Amino acid sequence: MGNFVANEGISIFVILVWLGINAFLFVHFYMRFLVEKWFYTRVLLGHALPWARAPAACLNFNCMLILLPVCRNLLSLFRGTIQYCSRSAARQLDRNITFHKLVAYMIAFHTAVHIVAHLFNFEYFMDAQLDRNSSLLPFVLSEIGTATNASFLNPIRTNETNPTIVMFTTIAGLTGVAITLALILIITSSMEVIRRSYFEVFWYTHHLFVIFFIGLVFHGFGRIVRGQTDPSLNSNPPERCAEQFENWGQSGNNCAVPKFAGNAPMTWKWVVGPMILYVCERLVRLYRSHQKVVITKVVMHPSKTLELQMKKKGFHMEVGQYVFIQCPSVSRLEWHPFTLTSAPEEDYFSVHIRIVGDWTQGVYEACGGDKTETQEAWKLPKMAIDGPFGTASEDVFRYEVVMLVGAGIGVTPFASILKSVWYKYNQSNKEVFTKKIYFYWLCPETQAFEWFADLLQCLEGQMAEKGLIDFLSYNIYLTRWKETEARHFWVQHEAENDPITGLKQKTLYGKPNWDKEFTTIGSKHPGTKVGVFLCGPARLGKDLEKQSLSHSESGVKFIFNTENF
Repeated sequence: MGNFVANEGISIFVILVWLGINAFLFVHFYMRFLVEKWFYTRVLLGHALPWARAPAACLNFNCMLILLPVCRNLLSLFRGTIQYCSRSAARQLDRNITFHKLVAYMIAFHTAVHIVAHLFNFEYFMDAQLDRNSSLLPFVLSEIGTATNASFLNPIRTNETNPTIVMFTTIAGLTGVAITLALILIITSSMEVIRRSYFEVFWYTHHLFVIFFIGLVFHGFGRIVRGQTDPSLNSNPPERCAEQFENWGQSGNNCAVPKFAGNAPMTWKWVVGPMILYVCERLVRLYRSHQKVVITKVVMHPSKTLELQMKKKGFHMEVGQYVFIQCPSVSRLEWHPFTLTSAPEEDYFSVHIRIVGDWTQGVYEACGGDKTETQEAWKLPKMAIDGPFGTASEDVFRYEVVMLVGAGIGVTPFASILKSVWYKYNQSNKEVFTKKIYFYWLCPETQAFEWFADLLQCLEGQMAEKGLIDFLSYNIYLTRWKETEARHFWVQHEAENDPITGLKQKTLYGKPNWDKEFTTIGSKHPGTKVGVFLCGPARLGKDLEKQSLSHSESGVKFIFNTENF
């Protein structure tokens, strides 16, 4: 239970507070539109009125939040400050994209409720105009006001129209359609299958958020939702005067014709702050994009993996951090995240780019990956770098015992960590708090081993020279193996080094038995906090998180961390 609180306590608290505020706003604004001021509005619209306004209040709140989790520079600033006070609190900032998605789902839900309620409202407004019977209160209310008199209740001023025309000829209708279309495109293009396979579609469509927010700010300026004004409310209490509507304003009648006014637009007050912060965020990115970046080395690894070594004035990094890269010759709009594979102790920073899409293919060709001759330095493309930004992996050296789990190309942040470990142990005056690292690398095919195995071979030899073999335990798993690998399986026991990776540690076949691995590590390090770090698929993350919780009951505590960008 204690480990569950350590891993998830703050996250659950934040989610509960967020849900509580949503529930409070919904109930508060629902009840607010049941008071006397909105009595005549409810005569026309019934309970569709509060059902439209309550989710609108929740939309304001969530639209205020949606931009904050993607202000990367702001989060990095907070993370650097908070982690000195609370490591658990700092780790929650690594879940910014998860929270961003939750807020987006909440916006989609309240938008759906808001739209359905307003569709009913438009129909009720139209019905009140079409049923031209002066003995009916809805019709009398609809007739209040003239073309030069703003004191009307029904925004549909004529019966020679229909809800569709009204929707496309009013501020609320036009902006509502624009907001809805933008939201639908943003959410559908953010589905995992689209984002992974067609990143450019996701990237460009996501920038429709600009239209979404512009429409959101102006949506309330039409003041379609109208209520009785306070002076009219005091002199004409609706509970009493509604029964005398046929004699309103006549001599001997104490009830005058009620006056109505629209609600002042409030959305801009909710979103202007986050919008200003986000504009500042983009200005910082723009400034950084114009800082000179020099590519010092390009390495073409097997299996179409491109390594770029770069330098930039004033660039400082920590292990496990990532940067966003723009290549103007490929696209002036697209920025893509890549984990840094260099160590902070090195005089350059590097990334490994797996060629899997149009953008990465464009960078590969721009760097001469498709050419046999050596590319001259002046022909290399210009690069823009935004970052570095912090991740959970920054906290590796805060744990005495560490489990690193990488899947495929997800091994990249651990390249930085393992390099940094070596540099730290080579500096005799540098005390390293971490005493043991368990490293697991899961690869579907042998080609994925090729670039990283070189680093491990080098590290393996250097650790042996220093007598630090016991410091790093690593296990490499081939999760999909064919007949070729099966033959390797039979000969590897006789070979000194593994026939696939060239390492002394033999490649294992299949998938790890995580229950056994956690049990073994827990028995070796009782009473210790073990940091579990994953860079890999969400499914594997769920398994490791579950194991971290279930194996934290016998004195040892496994604290789960995952990359999320």
